[in-house]
Amino acid sequence: MPPIIRKASRADLDILIDWAAREGWNPGLDDAAAFWAADPEGFWIAEEDGVVAAGLSLVRYGAAYAFLGLYLAHPDYRGRGIGYALWREAVSAAADRTIGLDGVVAQQDNYRKSGFAYAHANFRYGGEVQCTEPPGTELVSVSPVHVPMLIDYDARFNPARRDDFLREWLKPLSTRESFALIRNAEVLGYGTIRACREGHKIGPLFADTETGADLIFRKLVTSVGAGRVYLDLPEPNAAARALCDRYNLKPVFETARMYRGPVPDLPLGQIYGITTFELG
Repeated sequence: MPPIIRKASRADLDILIDWAAREGWNPGLDDAAAFWAADPEGFWIAEEDGVVAAGLSLVRYGAAYAFLGLYLAHPDYRGRGIGYALWREAVSAAADRTIGLDGVVAQQDNYRKSGFAYAHANFRYGGEVQCTEPPGTELVSVSPVHVPMLIDYDARFNPARRDDFLREWLKPLSTRESFALIRNAEVLGYGTIRACREGHKIGPLFADTETGADLIFRKLVTSVGAGRVYLDLPEPNAAARALCDRYNLKPVFETARMYRGPVPDLPLGQIYGITTFELG
């Protein structure tokens, strides 16, 4: 019998997050809630004999864009076509939206066969970071009053607005904090750091200038103390790679940003950190 394919429940999503952790993807401790807020109907699983066998996320940001992630099958159910059946049904449900994904090297040819085109490489950098807190008063901890302006600013760096996602993502938690660089009531950059299964991960990190990105990075790192930090960056941003070199971060993982549909024209030179590989 073919697998039963259905929308995932919130509990199912926690199962997929645990699978991602076992695969070494190092998800954030509280990542799932923000992506669920963005699109509660954007998560899928395939069941075999009443057991979750495979899953993926296809979070929709408006009528024209969606991002695919968390595509994986339990080891006991691999090689049986279950994941691909799930993929076909979920992607079909996205209709004519442009779909983005971050594809691991081994799967990129398969994604091309499904109509996805390569845009650029992304790299995860990681390492033990030691830095000093930047001086000044222009770096502020994000509070609810800042969220509307950060939603507008964030829209410059993504193919679609992420209003619902950011309202949840920018809430201060014991495991997650965000800082914005604001000068004369204008946002010049912002970033988030959150605790992961291992260390802390920064993302997103957007800034108008290299100096601004450096200031936000240092503020984020010092807010959690020293320790292992990860940053997922688009390879075309040479300034982002230079930032990692300054703070002894080394590449540990590579993906390819790919799109089904038009490749968005994004200001990659101001994108120092994407949100996450796992959910997009």
